[in-house]
Amino acid sequence: MSWNLQYRTSKFRHVYGRPASKEKCYDCVPITHNVHDNQFCAVNPHFIAVVTECACGGAFVVIPIHQESHKDPSCAIQVKIWEIPKPLLTKTITSPKKELLGHVRRVGLIEWHPTANNILFSSGYDYKIMIWNLDTTKTVISNPVKILSPHRDVVLSMSFNTDGSLLATACRDRKIRLIDPRAGTVLQEASYNAHKANKVLFLGNMKKLISTGISRWNNRQIALWDQDDLSVPLLEEDLDGSSGILFPFYDSDTHMLYVVGKGDGNIRYYEISPEKPYLYYLMEYRSHLPQKGMGMMPKRGLEVSACEIFRFYKLIPTKSLIEPISMIVPRRSESYQEDIYPLTTAAQPALTAQEWLNGVNKGPLLVSLRPGSGVVNSLPQFPEPEPLAKTADLSQHQGWGGRMPLEDMQEPNEIEHRRKLLRVEEKLTKNEQMCLSSSFDIFE
Repeated sequence: MSWNLQYRTSKFRHVYGRPASKEKCYDCVPITHNVHDNQFCAVNPHFIAVVTECACGGAFVVIPIHQESHKDPSCAIQVKIWEIPKPLLTKTITSPKKELLGHVRRVGLIEWHPTANNILFSSGYDYKIMIWNLDTTKTVISNPVKILSPHRDVVLSMSFNTDGSLLATACRDRKIRLIDPRAGTVLQEASYNAHKANKVLFLGNMKKLISTGISRWNNRQIALWDQDDLSVPLLEEDLDGSSGILFPFYDSDTHMLYVVGKGDGNIRYYEISPEKPYLYYLMEYRSHLPQKGMGMMPKRGLEVSACEIFRFYKLIPTKSLIEPISMIVPRRSESYQEDIYPLTTAAQPALTAQEWLNGVNKGPLLVSLRPGSGVVNSLPQFPEPEPLAKTADLSQHQGWGGRMPLEDMQEPNEIEHRRKLLRVEEKLTKNEQMCLSSSFDIFE
């Protein structure tokens, strides 16, 4: 099935990629030659962490963005948690803050829970996913709080829904599984023979999944799935005949999907709609330099004055180079563009580890990217986007009056109301904001 060719009005139709100048790239980085299909890079507004080439594996380098915990899976069977201070390091750190011992074979994937503090998921070549509670004084943790064992082969990808109550996995057996992580039960399993998935990703609040893989004709392919029915995909789209893995990145604020190919220099991007034909092709960023992997900057680290809506950090091992690529909405105005910057996920966790383990679900805390704005302490649960603009009443949350537009419904006639809401939001006092969690946001 091919994507729809009909014209569709979109404020993101002319988004373009802008690579950083040579002096703003990070050179002389010995990027790993590991054949594992992963991104090998993690980014926050302060640091870039990159897996480096090492004989025994497990080495990584931390580079300040402008020239705070990080997790380190190695070829060994343990996971190590490292604390990286914000001031520039003056000495080599040789001891991790915590060690997690439980896997009997090499660890391949690690993911923080999206809303709970100090909850970490790890997956190894022993086919198990382990859930760890790091909210303890122990430096060595040998007992995970839960072990998930529904897979018969290596897990290639893990993704959470918005509140972290569901976990989607792609396995080397080419099946997609939807798992309740606390109960340890498989809710659904997709074994569609025409699409062999190797990466899977939740699409925000749309109750849909996107997967990348290969078709029965060995073409690189993306597929869209209904979260409630994984028997047959809603959409299949063949891209090309290359052999490199496709990495999907989704921006729930703009509903844009970026598809990055390992081994080529292209970034395709689409806009996702809740209605047919679901997937709208926008444009493609092209480069002659092939990428090994990609990191992405969290939204709060973007340059809003330049209308930057996404930023990649491209790993180029052939040149030992890290190249930032900014995705820009071409607008002349330098004022804050409210229609392309809705409230976005904050750095603070919404739950404690114990609350999540006890069965509590909460969406992420939200924050405005307007300079000087604070965290919105209410936790609205946005429904699936609708094709027509509408508003959601949030008066039941934290006593807020009035109405707030949904994150994907930024119509011009709502901008004035949104400005009023942001002025209220800016008055939030510091003691209403939760403290940063070193484990919640990778290593900040």
